[in-house]
Amino acid sequence: MSIAFPFRKVWKETKAMEGFERKRTVVIVGGGIAGAQLAKSLEQIVDVILIDPKEYFEIPWANLRSRVEPAFAERSVINHKDYLKKGKVIVSNAVDVTEQGVVTAEGRRVPCDYLVIATGHPYTTIRSRRDRLEKFQEDNQKIICSSSIMIVGGGATGVELAGEIAVDFPDKKLTLVHRGQRLLPFIGQRASAKALEWLKSKNVKVLLEQSIDVESISESDREFKTSAGEIVRADSYFLCVGKPIGSAWLRNSILKEYLDRHGRLMVDENFRVGGLSNIFAVGDITDIPELKQGLTAQRHAVIVAKNLKMLVKGVDGCKLVRYKPAHPQAWISLGRRDALVQYSFITVSGFVPGMFRSRDLFIGRMRKALGLE
Repeated sequence: MSIAFPFRKVWKETKAMEGFERKRTVVIVGGGIAGAQLAKSLEQIVDVILIDPKEYFEIPWANLRSRVEPAFAERSVINHKDYLKKGKVIVSNAVDVTEQGVVTAEGRRVPCDYLVIATGHPYTTIRSRRDRLEKFQEDNQKIICSSSIMIVGGGATGVELAGEIAVDFPDKKLTLVHRGQRLLPFIGQRASAKALEWLKSKNVKVLLEQSIDVESISESDREFKTSAGEIVRADSYFLCVGKPIGSAWLRNSILKEYLDRHGRLMVDENFRVGGLSNIFAVGDITDIPELKQGLTAQRHAVIVAKNLKMLVKGVDGCKLVRYKPAHPQAWISLGRRDALVQYSFITVSGFVPGMFRSRDLFIGRMRKALGLE
């Protein structure tokens, strides 16, 4: 079964009558890790149209380092047009999927032969690269001008931000507030304990099983009351709480029946949404039972690129590459030198994993995947 996307079908039939052969068109919605890498992988063999509300691709795990070292963002925030040499970029929000294609916020309908949804977890609404770089400068000044800082959220983002600030600004008084019983709840208890131990060694105060009412606080506040009644005094704060899945725009679309109760798209082992032959999903928006990380999003992009290349060559759909969920693996940076890695049941922390992760944050590897130095 497939969605016909009749605009492309009519175009195809017209050109066939004239004796022309055209490239297939692949529309990718979402310019994050999976979407950007997939667009780059396909642009030589199909007409790629990337729809993204930002003019740029951002390596998400690098933005915490960019807050303490704004110059770091020069390599991790990349305009889409700098790595997409042939693909077309539409800077807009997608608001619907119909049988005529993808609909943008401006009402533009974008037809295609194949659609890939990669809207994951939206993490910024800043449109231009220049403004994004300026925001890192602002965050850096906020850190510099604060003698005490509160971080709300003890997931990967909160722990890594605390680590970056603690290492680069050891004189700052840091407090991390987390509602859970332990940090990094998505990985094993041993790894969580190692992260807690490391933060405490850097004089970070960690408040577990407590929360902050983020809806009631403002940038001008200097005192914050936790759910347990404890008062946290801080000159500034950063919110590092979870972002919703970027699937709200699909709730009234022709794909609404393929959303699970968490808002994720149900895909098969070939990443096809609901088994539809020409609609795929990759990255965090999929319902695949595995850790939602950049590494797995990259693996998704590799598989879907292979499958789309086969489909446009006329290979039967039953021969597509099948994906197997990755073994549980997590990398957590702890400042510039240390890191924490959990692979299956093995946990290693300290300088050795930091040599692989924390110095460059895999920026060079990601840029290479996009054809950049």
